[in-house]
Amino acid sequence: MDITPVSGLESLNSLYKTVPQKPGIDPEQGPPKKDFGTVFDAAVNLVDETNTLQNKASAESIKFSLGLSDNAHDVMIASQKASIALQYTNAIRTTFMQSYQTIMNMQI
Repeated sequence: MDITPVSGLESLNSLYKTVPQKPGIDPEQGPPKKDFGTVFDAAVNLVDETNTLQNKASAESIKFSLGLSDNAHDVMIASQKASIALQYTNAIRTTFMQSYQTIMNMQI
């Protein structure tokens, strides 16, 4: 039995990688700042991987329905991976939208 991690969540590792420090910044000030490009690229990768997992789950379901596969476990595993990735992507989207609305409601 092959157990593999959900690949839709691996793209978020790029969010936690350190960004090179600019000269003159004291490393003891706190964690390094993440630039917007890095965060945006990770979000785009997350959406792409979620879409890939959804397509794989659909393909497994079709193969099982047509009788090309007799292993229901693979269908359920692919479906659960896709479901978890979609829930996680939705949670990220919701957080982003709440942050955007907070910023837009700020008075300057």
